[in-house]
Amino acid sequence: MLRGLAAVVGQEAITAVVNTGDDTVLHGLYVSPDMDTVTYTLGGVSNPSTGWGLAGETWAVMGALGSFETVRPPQGAGLTWFNLGDRDLATHLYRTGRMAAGATLSQVAAEVAQRYGVRARLLPMSDDRVETRVTVDLGAGVEGFGGPAPGVLAAIDGAEMLVICPSNPVVSIGPLMAVDAIAQAVARRRDTTVAVSPIIAGRALKGPADRMLAELGHEPSVVGVAEMWAPIAGTLVVDDADADVAHRVEAQGMRCVVAPSIMSGPVEAANLARAVLGAGAR
Repeated sequence: MLRGLAAVVGQEAITAVVNTGDDTVLHGLYVSPDMDTVTYTLGGVSNPSTGWGLAGETWAVMGALGSFETVRPPQGAGLTWFNLGDRDLATHLYRTGRMAAGATLSQVAAEVAQRYGVRARLLPMSDDRVETRVTVDLGAGVEGFGGPAPGVLAAIDGAEMLVICPSNPVVSIGPLMAVDAIAQAVARRRDTTVAVSPIIAGRALKGPADRMLAELGHEPSVVGVAEMWAPIAGTLVVDDADADVAHRVEAQGMRCVVAPSIMSGPVEAANLARAVLGAGAR
């Protein structure tokens, strides 16, 4: 979605407020998966085969680390449950060192973005430590955060329009909205906020969003997405495949815009971006 928007309006016009609920420490390194994915994608160096990490990656360090599994006492997840590529490790080493020296996550995010030639403004949702925790039978929640990172609220208040990208409503958008000040700022901009449904014809194209919605008691459809996002977004963009339930989306109090939303390539992504921008203009 960001690639499509950048193709239409240019990166300089975009501020992205990014989920940090998946941030974690692995092997002593501070890893910020969503920040890195957005950075690498806008920098044109992302790995298309994995959806994360860097293109042309090698895995020598992970391979060597995996050899220790034979001597490691059992204690939960294995050493290589999440693979970090050799070049990707440089980002995590840099971030960890800078933060240990006193830099904030926001400062490091800007430096990493500059390193990769990203011209959009990338802001973590919070500089405080945030973790999404899923408790069986209770659902997903966010623990351990304070307030929004510097510049986030001003960016929301000052934007021409807000776009909620088609990400998992529970574990990608949910953590941002769990920061009360962010949720309140977005709600104030409801009339100029356009969300794009990550569910098409009852299924998520990628990831477990449809299953999570069902497990948390929501209809795993664009209607379930509308139920969750109606308080913060005035418009929901849905795929052509869901045109027959547009009236049910509008029954949730949202305007429904129907447009092809499967971003199979850069042309499709740019076309969706135009539809989103047009919905916001209306």
